[in-house]
Amino acid sequence: MITPGYVRTMARYNAWQNGCAYRVAEGLGDDARRQDRGAFFGSIHRTLSHLVWGDMMWMSRFDGGEKPGGEPGGVDWLVDWDELKARRAATDARIADWAAGVTQDTLDGDLTWYSGLSKAEMSKPMALCVVHFFNHETHHRGQVHAMLTAAGAKTGVTDLAWMPDEIPEWP
Repeated sequence: MITPGYVRTMARYNAWQNGCAYRVAEGLGDDARRQDRGAFFGSIHRTLSHLVWGDMMWMSRFDGGEKPGGEPGGVDWLVDWDELKARRAATDARIADWAAGVTQDTLDGDLTWYSGLSKAEMSKPMALCVVHFFNHETHHRGQVHAMLTAAGAKTGVTDLAWMPDEIPEWP
């Protein structure tokens, strides 16, 4: 289904796009980031908090590391903007480290975890879970992009094919 190269490419893509989204959101100011804009999680800030929370939850399943705190869904988990930015950057580094070590054998296996949402043990193909992980990130970041655009912010290209060879560091 997927390869380790795909995983590494998507980890880079997510880091690039997260950096772009956070740099643009930074320019809006806190009130604009917290304004309810009618998206699934309401605001830019809450959607970005959900993404960090979700990424950390999936990474805890993938690498056995730290789980996020807070309520399920994580929309109000990280209320401080600077803390949210720092967690995003640390989570992107964690994803990159994990992606660097992914093997085809890992992707061809299954992932078993306890789902708090389903209140049951789950087992799915690892490759499917990894594709879902990156798709989830892209989906909600697309909502953030739309909210940023609606707020009048100048966003950049989001197309995978235009990803630069060197990803700018942030925050």
